[in-house]
Amino acid sequence: MNSPQTILLTGGTGLIGSKLTRLLLDKGYDVRHLSRNKKPSPGIKTFYWDVAKEEIDEQCVDGVDTVIHLAGEGVADKRWTDERKKAIVESRTKSIGLIYGLLKKNKHQVKSVISASAIGYYGHRSDELVDEDSLPGSDFLANCCVAWEAAADEGSSLGLRVVKFRTGVVLDVAGALPQMAAPIRWYIGSPLGSGKQWIPWIHNQDVIDMYLFAIENIQIEGVFNMVAPNPVTNKQLTKAIAQQLHRPIWLPNVPAFVLKLLLGEMSIIVLGGTKVSAEKIKDAGFTFKYTDVGGALKDIYG
Repeated sequence: MNSPQTILLTGGTGLIGSKLTRLLLDKGYDVRHLSRNKKPSPGIKTFYWDVAKEEIDEQCVDGVDTVIHLAGEGVADKRWTDERKKAIVESRTKSIGLIYGLLKKNKHQVKSVISASAIGYYGHRSDELVDEDSLPGSDFLANCCVAWEAAADEGSSLGLRVVKFRTGVVLDVAGALPQMAAPIRWYIGSPLGSGKQWIPWIHNQDVIDMYLFAIENIQIEGVFNMVAPNPVTNKQLTKAIAQQLHRPIWLPNVPAFVLKLLLGEMSIIVLGGTKVSAEKIKDAGFTFKYTDVGGALKDIYG
């Protein structure tokens, strides 16, 4: 890399986006955010957009080399109504479409788009080991990911390098892990459903390192699984969290029907599982810092 690139982030204030922003700034990159919040993050040049209203500050792409697309409504934030599902999909697809619309009509120097996706692409596959060539599932999350990736792929017709990361369960002090750990802390933790469903996890540090890897290695292109090399089952992860928190697991598994009653269709998030391969990104030259879940949790819980 000859001179620091200018990076435009969507979702730059989220769990991953905020950590990635700090890493990129530390590495000397010029970082900009696209945000619905008109109050900018301290020290970050922020441009306003409103995807629902199809509004975007046209100056946001001036001088930008790489766009990183992380924006999207939280999948597990609210119960899935038809309206909520539509918002989940369109917050991911229409947003990147707005940026591509700008690139089509304005002069720019954007060369790469790196987009998040999710391992929900594969649906629920039991014990089958899936890789990037595996077919998508057929449930809502799978259909959402297919549409999300297709929207990102539109960049190829503009001559852009497009990289897509199918992200697993990110282990961090915020996000999914505290929700899993909360009942364990209160001595009422137990595996969910059968407990045999696979959880393709990844440490937050490896997530942001992988985005940096994609920025700096322009030869990589296409889709990659963003998961650690050693997936675990729900039962194994529950026990590993309990071990770090010095708590016993003594209750029976939470029955699947209870979770379906509580969460409705959204229960697939905790009851579904997929065993996902990390070989392709390793073969591309990426080195994981955290390959076993015990070491990852130990780092997070200190």
